[in-house]
Amino acid sequence: MSLHYFFMGFVIREWLLVISGIGLVLSSIYTGELPDYSAQELQVLYILLVLFITVRGLQNSGLILRFSRSIETGRGIPLKLLVFTFFLSMIVTNDVALIVMVPITLALNINRKGIVVIFEALAANAGSAFTPFGNPQNLYIYWYYDLSPVDFISSIAPFSMVFLLLLAVSAGFIKTEVKLPEITTIPVNKRQALIYGFLFVVVMLTILHVLPILSGLAVLVFALLFDRPALKVDYALLLTFVFFFGLADDLKLILAADMNHSGNIFILSALSSQFISNVPATLLFAKFTSNWEALLWGVNAGGFGTLFGSLANLIAYKLYITHTSSDHKAQFTAQFMFFGFAALFISTALYFMLY
Repeated sequence: MSLHYFFMGFVIREWLLVISGIGLVLSSIYTGELPDYSAQELQVLYILLVLFITVRGLQNSGLILRFSRSIETGRGIPLKLLVFTFFLSMIVTNDVALIVMVPITLALNINRKGIVVIFEALAANAGSAFTPFGNPQNLYIYWYYDLSPVDFISSIAPFSMVFLLLLAVSAGFIKTEVKLPEITTIPVNKRQALIYGFLFVVVMLTILHVLPILSGLAVLVFALLFDRPALKVDYALLLTFVFFFGLADDLKLILAADMNHSGNIFILSALSSQFISNVPATLLFAKFTSNWEALLWGVNAGGFGTLFGSLANLIAYKLYITHTSSDHKAQFTAQFMFFGFAALFISTALYFMLY
């Protein structure tokens, strides 16, 4: 009986992992092939792992909690968080921005953290769309179609700027209350914070291709030798990505087999992103169309909607779910989906208004 309850508890707690695993098995049976993992996907998993460890180290040092307490001073906490997430995602990608900002948000001594995290996910997806290096699909489109920075940014700017305005206005309706902190002074292990701050810079420079990809091994080596508690990260989320990448590869084969022309590339790429994520959708549809603007808009709009629309959605969702009590998980999931699809509909309407 205890094993049964353990199994049911695991399924309820890690339903994303279970669904993606089942989907991978079924799609592999359908295609008759095992998924092909690209070097890029393996690098993404590796970067996510060292990022998770670095952020965990910063959390354990007390620095993130100290920084969170500083955000609590003054007004407009949701606005500050959303705007910072929006602009940070332009530089370090939407995934990294959420890995940094969601733990900071969860460490805040405020109520309504769930709705703030949901809007941070929207802000990260909208902000990262603005630059060629803000997310993987943008970088691929930028290089594949040999675009100029001016053409790229001028095309997608209405998408990002409209959502920045909508998010700023929405932040005014998120009324958070700061609870009286139990500890007025947050202790910080300065040595640990300094080391992980340096390692965080190393990881950022690795992501931006300033340092070689193997530089991130410094994080793993340090944690293994000197800070084992930092290795206690969400490995279920990493395994979910493994299943998800494989499932996306299988679905690419299934979709490509039945596609003879580009069709309405915006609609197809946006809808396909809901099931295979916007990065695989970009790789798929770029082979069938020369209409890069429709594809650019479609896959960035497709980052909204379901949890699978972009990896950033999965990261924000999982970080919050593992932090909160089970009583609020269903409500948070429903809210996440509602606002995600609302953003998808808005971006679709905006595209057809402009194009």
